[in-house]
Amino acid sequence: MRDAHAGLTRFDDFRKGLGIAPTMLTGRLSALTDEGLLEKRRYSERPPRDEYVLTDAGRDFLPVLFAIGAWGRKHRGGGDVTRFFDAETGTEIDPVTIDRATGAPVGTRPIRVVAIE
Repeated sequence: MRDAHAGLTRFDDFRKGLGIAPTMLTGRLSALTDEGLLEKRRYSERPPRDEYVLTDAGRDFLPVLFAIGAWGRKHRGGGDVTRFFDAETGTEIDPVTIDRATGAPVGTRPIRVVAIE
């Protein structure tokens, strides 16, 4: 998902960026397509070639990706960690998840969990 948000759409570009076996990448792209985060589109008939583009659900996943990355940097630091930067300002993005209704950062106020049956 990170690479798709960075603008990659072609199988070979994903493979080069991730450095994984083609069979593993095929499985991952298939799962993301099945889950509705990516859409497979044919861009060449001869030879048959497809690209993978973000769906609305895939684009909506970006804040989740940022939040997971921030959590990992804080609690699982060390080693190579992906960092995100604003393309216009060059500043590193420090995501904060907020409640739209109150404007309060999530996790700073008591919550009530309601099970949906």
